[in-house]
Amino acid sequence: MSPSSTEVATRRSGRPSRWIATGTAVALGLLVAGAGTAHAGTSSQTTPTPVVTRAGLDPSLVQGRGAAVGFLEQEAENARTNGTVIGPDRTPYTLPAEASGRKAVKLTPGQYVEFTLPKAANAITVRYSIPDAPNGGGITAPLSVRVDGGPTRTMTLTSQYSWLYNQYPFTNDPNADLLHPDWWITECGCVPAATTPTPTITKPFRPMHFYDEQRLLLGQTHRAGDRVRLSVPADSVAAWTVIDLLDSELVAPPRVRLVAANVLAFGADPTGRRGSAAALEKAIAFAKLARLKVYLPPGTYQVNRHIIVDDVTIEGAGNWYTIVKGREVALDPPAPDGSVHTGVGFYGKDASVGGSDNVHLSGFAIEGDVRERIDTDQVNGIGGAMSDSTIDGLHIRHTKVGLWFDGPMSNVRVTNNIVVDQIADALNFHIGVTDSVVSNNFVRNTGDDGLAMWSETTSNANNTFDHNTVQTPTLANGIAIYGGRDNTVSHNLVADPIREGSGIHAGSRFGAEAFTGQLLITNNTVVRAGTYELNWNIGLGAIWIYALDKSIDADVQVVGDHYLDSTYNAIMLVSEWSVKDLYSINGVRFKDIRVDGTGTSVVSARVAGSASFENVDARNVGAVGVNNCGSFHFTPAGSEFALTDLGGNDGGGTTGPWFATWQLPNTITCDDRPPVVVPPAPAPW
Repeated sequence: MSPSSTEVATRRSGRPSRWIATGTAVALGLLVAGAGTAHAGTSSQTTPTPVVTRAGLDPSLVQGRGAAVGFLEQEAENARTNGTVIGPDRTPYTLPAEASGRKAVKLTPGQYVEFTLPKAANAITVRYSIPDAPNGGGITAPLSVRVDGGPTRTMTLTSQYSWLYNQYPFTNDPNADLLHPDWWITECGCVPAATTPTPTITKPFRPMHFYDEQRLLLGQTHRAGDRVRLSVPADSVAAWTVIDLLDSELVAPPRVRLVAANVLAFGADPTGRRGSAAALEKAIAFAKLARLKVYLPPGTYQVNRHIIVDDVTIEGAGNWYTIVKGREVALDPPAPDGSVHTGVGFYGKDASVGGSDNVHLSGFAIEGDVRERIDTDQVNGIGGAMSDSTIDGLHIRHTKVGLWFDGPMSNVRVTNNIVVDQIADALNFHIGVTDSVVSNNFVRNTGDDGLAMWSETTSNANNTFDHNTVQTPTLANGIAIYGGRDNTVSHNLVADPIREGSGIHAGSRFGAEAFTGQLLITNNTVVRAGTYELNWNIGLGAIWIYALDKSIDADVQVVGDHYLDSTYNAIMLVSEWSVKDLYSINGVRFKDIRVDGTGTSVVSARVAGSASFENVDARNVGAVGVNNCGSFHFTPAGSEFALTDLGGNDGGGTTGPWFATWQLPNTITCDDRPPVVVPPAPAPW
């Protein structure tokens, strides 16, 4: 989501390494641990047993959490390779930090990585990174794919949708000067424009968003045990190719809908050479009159503008087969809403004219052409207002936001979608979205919050984010709730947030309406979060609750969550320094929580207020269990933040029990930057 102008500089950040801390992190005194960031991978001629993971972990550690998907994940670092394993490293602006599990395999021309299929498959997805062009804009390079010695196929990789630089809202130009020289930056600990002599800023400044992914139908079904070799041709123009992971899948045959308004009958071009927007609109108009569904058979359909949908069902043959793809088109003059570009997207009518109803979209892919972040642009895969509607089984990539809903609207069901490689959020409920569900969606590589509810001007209410997987948001949070009433975040899996955000976030900020009623955060697992906040120069929590615009006094309950391998803290409650004496966070309840590994504390409290803890079990804790700073007045009465022990709070780490009686109710233990102790890898409880 878009930050306000007054807090952009405090919005975003990243980590040290089982983890290697380098560059900026070292300058800031973060822990350096481990031997080195690179080593040769397994190159034995024996076929290794395939290692299947979820978010880089043994699936048993995240059982029942996250989306149930049709593919199996295999990390490249667990595969056979003659390349080099990079990582682990959680330092922002590095290739390992943005990789799933914080490791990947780097190949030079002539090198390979080889995966063994764990189950029968006829399709693969490869997550990768290749260099940018010297002046930005990306390059293309080949990747050879060969299964068990069969014919070689070529994937054309691209970095045209990767590689952002500089300060928010970023640029594609690696040689650009600071976008905001009047902002304080960590790199010099100064405001460059107000500093004499002017500091030298290394370029490219803050590179990020390195990865992209591509899918490939293999043309036949291959057996479990067959080997998929990805190799870089010797004459590749890419100096290096990083392979993060491979997803393998047995894709069902195309879905056929005989009784429908088939877009081919209205002139749509399935080759993608000619525009099909007008034909699609004709099919929609006919379907509404005839009370039929619209059917998009297998093919690629070029659509370079919004398709307005209302009271219509549009089905594809499946998101591997039906692709709606568009170019980004400049608008001159800009649109009334401020957009300077348009592009492919399915939009409900604007809420100001009543929005749309009874829209049902399923079984196709949306591929945009968004390469830069312009917050005024409406270049999202799904947009507008859609009540009593369903979005199911889509694959969305290369748009600004996958699904951005501007309410008021109600009762939308967003299920079973894959949203990847976004410039900003994957999904955002914005302004008065109510009684809606986001469930069983898979999100990877967003440029902002993965899933968000933003109650700007009107509260979102009675919504649920349930059983979703969010991996590697390169900025901000996996799941974020900004104000609202009676919302639920449940059974999700969040992994590997990079910087200026963390796993799960509840924030009174961005002009959101107050939290009221209940916010229930329950039975989620957050992995390798608790990131480093660049602007504050401290670590966040895997879950963090933030009072910036107003106090948080609602019934906030966090029940049954698991926080695994947190870089810094597991739990943080915090206010902005400028408002620390104005706003507080009160009465948050933590119950039945498991914390397996923190670089620093279980709880960090940097705000006035209170919280209770019951059956919060922790192990492998790197620092004092509770870092209690309150609102930093340090009076003899103790901290302004009080903790209540409701029993069953067990375990600890380097300093003894994490919830020792001497810390209660409000002993000042403030140390915002203790040494980071790298915990062992998560294990069964």
